[in-house]
Amino acid sequence: MERGGPVSAVPVSAVPVADFRPNEGSLTSTLRTLLFFTALMITLPVGLYFSSKAYVFEGSLGMSDRDSYFYAAIVAVVTVHVVLALFVYVAWNEGSRQWREGKQD
Repeated sequence: MERGGPVSAVPVSAVPVADFRPNEGSLTSTLRTLLFFTALMITLPVGLYFSSKAYVFEGSLGMSDRDSYFYAAIVAVVTVHVVLALFVYVAWNEGSRQWREGKQD
């Protein structure tokens, strides 16, 4: 048995190399979706907390300061859950759409 000789007679250039780079358009779309929902997650609950506290619970309903804090926090928590559910829904549909497009190639 020879030492140092080639183990295989198949040239390296004949071995297919899988291209694992994501589609540039799908990467941009995914990043845009992530940034949109990140901005929504920061601004919407905070904005709804203060606006519902001041205008709805204290202004329109005449609640005390302590009660308005409690109900405004509930509004903010529900808003966080709604934004998260929307993100999961959009990400799921975007992923399945890209998977279907990839299967057609």
